[in-house]
Amino acid sequence: MYKINENYLKLPGSYLFSTIGKKVGEYKTANPDKDIISLGIGDVTLALAPVVIQALHGAVDEMANAETFKGYAPDLGYEFLRSAIAKNDYKARGVDIDIDEIFISDGAKSDSGNIGDIFSNDNKIAVCDPVYPVYVDTNAMAGRTGDYVESTGKWSNVVYMPCTAETNFAPEIPKETPDIIYLCFPNNPTGSTITKTELQKWVDYALESGAIIIYDAAYEAYISEEDVPHSIYECEGAKKCAIEIRSFSKNAGFTGTRLGFTVIPKDIKSDGTMLNSLWARRHGTKFNGAPYIIQKAGAAIYSEEGKKQTKDMVAYYMNNAKMICEELKNAGYNVSGGINAPYIWLKTPDNMTSWEFFDRLLENANVVGTPGSGFGPSGEGYFRLTAFGSYENTKKALERIKNL
Repeated sequence: MYKINENYLKLPGSYLFSTIGKKVGEYKTANPDKDIISLGIGDVTLALAPVVIQALHGAVDEMANAETFKGYAPDLGYEFLRSAIAKNDYKARGVDIDIDEIFISDGAKSDSGNIGDIFSNDNKIAVCDPVYPVYVDTNAMAGRTGDYVESTGKWSNVVYMPCTAETNFAPEIPKETPDIIYLCFPNNPTGSTITKTELQKWVDYALESGAIIIYDAAYEAYISEEDVPHSIYECEGAKKCAIEIRSFSKNAGFTGTRLGFTVIPKDIKSDGTMLNSLWARRHGTKFNGAPYIIQKAGAAIYSEEGKKQTKDMVAYYMNNAKMICEELKNAGYNVSGGINAPYIWLKTPDNMTSWEFFDRLLENANVVGTPGSGFGPSGEGYFRLTAFGSYENTKKALERIKNL
């Protein structure tokens, strides 16, 4: 008789955003007349940039012609996209990344979960707390996290790196040495960042301890401060100890179009084995590549007009973020973030738990946000609001929150 992966049975409840969706759905069913505004899930709302739409139409026309038709994509992704990434995202910042170190995928979320396939289950992971739940959940599914301890909200075999107000919501190097370190900057959910000098300390630590860093840079386009690095490879030695994951979802609106990439330098080796070659084998065997049409759309954002249009998109959301921060601070709320990321991290008022504040916002203001506890134990007592809504809806939601 077949057997199931019992690691799935250890997962507590359902995925954070599935739980939110269920609660909101039930509320809408019971209150069909209510106008619900979401500042919760990190989904963009602006339409795709004109250059992207033009590229999509052009690629569709190519697929309609036998002479220009494309079938399966190359394992690593089309060279035209990988070359554009290497030139604009790395060489333009003084970083030398070869195109065969870039792997195109259907998004950062997929790569964040799938990257664990090339690592032994004996590895111990370290995560920021709070942080994007996919890192822990997918490692739990693989059997790498031990047992879930309900009383603490932690897994027994995970090194948690608390990101609290006392640390400016940035992690400190852990006392217990992990094998795999997940870092996300700008951070989801807190919106926090660290300077290049601070990031270099993590790279040095990984090189000294033999750990590897999985660096999620999905929100790098939102960085506004000069001393905050856009890539971990801006740090010396990072190409020997860091994997970087990026997304087209947040900077170019590809949440529904799906495109991302992972960089694994050839200098990263374990007992002489290149992780680059392992990921290439995994990519070729278990992933069929992002479609040609989508990769052509992704390449369009690297044109001069594409850069301008995506920059305008980022600026639109960051204007929302600035408005949220300023208006909530003026209303007496304790908020952070919103400077280098489209996320605002809010201290829940009146000693409310994260889910209590969620219910209060939903029922009394008809606004949806994300409970901080869903991102980890240190997120309790906090709440995430996103700037990805329309300006009009964001403004309306703020008025409702201030009138609570």
